[in-house]
Amino acid sequence: MKDHTILWIVGVSLMAVQIVFFLSCEKQTISQILADPQLYANKEARIEGEVVQSYSVMGHGAYQIDDGTGKLWVVSEKGVPRKGARVGVKGKIRDAYDLGSLVKLPDTVSSGLVMIESKHEAKVTVNK
Repeated sequence: MKDHTILWIVGVSLMAVQIVFFLSCEKQTISQILADPQLYANKEARIEGEVVQSYSVMGHGAYQIDDGTGKLWVVSEKGVPRKGARVGVKGKIRDAYDLGSLVKLPDTVSSGLVMIESKHEAKVTVNK
């Protein structure tokens, strides 16, 4: 009987971990983030869209993502995707982040709401 109780507790714990994982992986739209930046401030978020601008110097830089609902700058220390690429990005949302320490960008993008990238990956679109 004791073994069944332990197995039940382990099973319920694993299900709880999976539920938390799937909820934390929910993709946000850029318009959701821009509409309520304090809700997302310093929290992990996921977005997906097309790279519309890209700046890079020695593996560090920034790129702007357009998901069809808005545009958001992403700061990366792991290299940046090229303009036109479709990517999924995971990172923390920061307000009033100074990009000047990473790379010199135009004044219009040197500060404001950005995502600090922890991971990005290419997304393949299938044309029908």
